[in-house]
Amino acid sequence: MMEAKRYHPLNILFDLITQVKHLFFPALILFVFNYDSTNAFITYGRIVFYIYVVGMLVYLVLKWISYKYRLDDTAFHLYEGIFTKTKQTIPFTKIQNVNRHTTLLHRIFKVTSIRFETGMVGDDSSVEFAVISVIEADRLDAGAKGKEGDATSSEEISTPYTTPERIIHFTPTKKEIIKASFTSLSFLGMITLLVWAYFKLTEYIDVEEQVVGIYSLITSSWTWITLTAVGLLVLSIVFGMVTTYIRYGKYEISSDHERIYIAKGVIEETAFSIAKERVQAIKIKQSLLKRMLGLAEVKLTVVGGDSDSDKDKQDVSSLYPFLPVKRAYEMISEILPAYEVTEEMTSLPQKSLWIRLVRSSWIWIIGTGVLSYFKPNIWGWEQAWWVISIALTLLILAFEVIEFTNTRYTLNDHFIQFQTGSLTTTLFVSKREKIIEVNVKRGLLQKQLGLASIKTVNRAKPVSHKGVTDVPIELAEGFYQWYMGRRKEIKVE
Repeated sequence: MMEAKRYHPLNILFDLITQVKHLFFPALILFVFNYDSTNAFITYGRIVFYIYVVGMLVYLVLKWISYKYRLDDTAFHLYEGIFTKTKQTIPFTKIQNVNRHTTLLHRIFKVTSIRFETGMVGDDSSVEFAVISVIEADRLDAGAKGKEGDATSSEEISTPYTTPERIIHFTPTKKEIIKASFTSLSFLGMITLLVWAYFKLTEYIDVEEQVVGIYSLITSSWTWITLTAVGLLVLSIVFGMVTTYIRYGKYEISSDHERIYIAKGVIEETAFSIAKERVQAIKIKQSLLKRMLGLAEVKLTVVGGDSDSDKDKQDVSSLYPFLPVKRAYEMISEILPAYEVTEEMTSLPQKSLWIRLVRSSWIWIIGTGVLSYFKPNIWGWEQAWWVISIALTLLILAFEVIEFTNTRYTLNDHFIQFQTGSLTTTLFVSKREKIIEVNVKRGLLQKQLGLASIKTVNRAKPVSHKGVTDVPIELAEGFYQWYMGRRKEIKVE
């Protein structure tokens, strides 16, 4: 059993850096912009600033002295509070995902951060160590998996705990990184960066005359226009490739018999693991551009996702976002052999299209009514409103036809699978035993045409609701009976 111990002393430095960020602008106002001011407000403000800084330093030191943790064979025990002491116990059985995040500052000091996520809410939602040595992180990870003895032995010989042998399923090639940079449209970030830099410069320097001069020079001849366009295009492509490589260059997806592991990041490293038994469903998403390039993103609906975390940590349920479609299907069967993904699905009947068109016609009716009332004059053309009305009609028809064509479903002994969406499609796959609730609804028009809407509910944070509208009533009835067979599969802990 591990004795209660203090957190890593570098926690003081990391907390101090966070506080410095908050104090930067007040310090700028008090000591830079008003450095020679004798105003009473500034004078007293500086006194308050000094008192706050001293108090903050004392608090950070006392916090490090008072806050402790330990783990035994079954749980984490956290001891917090400087004057009022509290004890928190998080059982290992509640831990579902383990995430590591190593920023550039962590790497400089050869430390990392680790967070154990649970399926609970509030203060018990996670156990986080913002700064911790790599060896200690390995030991806590091993202890949470019931392997504390192995972890302790590894610490005694000053080597990290070795995880079970993993199978590497995917690492992106250079070609895939280049394809990802175009698919993610990261090259457009160059434009955003230039605009941001221009407005930042105008805050401190009058650059309007220089910009006008540069613009006049560029537009003075086709040679300059061509050279500028080519230069910006090359810079944008290079920028996109570099930013994509920084984020996905060291991406690795691996697994053992219990967990899925994902590691990514070149400058800032993120590594997390997901227990296979916690996967509730699989979603394969494809945008229009990804469909054209034969790529897809596989996302896992997982119990215990932390919706309050930042973007990198929030992506714990997402595999590589630019997987070749065939490789995505193969990887699912490799990583999660208990799941089945089939490419053969049933399309909706023709009457489903008609009810969808009727349902969306109100958009056209309202839009046309507004246009006929105001009759906007566009470029001097008084009859433009009815052209817009026709364009709106065609747009609605196109979206409904595309979504109808993309919507498919299949139902077998233990799995349900359906695809929905128009420009962006989502293929959803879940096991019957992982679905906690089903819903079948029928509207008035659906009753007349023998159609219904079905919906599944899976455990997640937040709860995942997925479904298909306007399926044949025969499927809806069979869907309910299919779910009743879950009684033979569920296990009560």
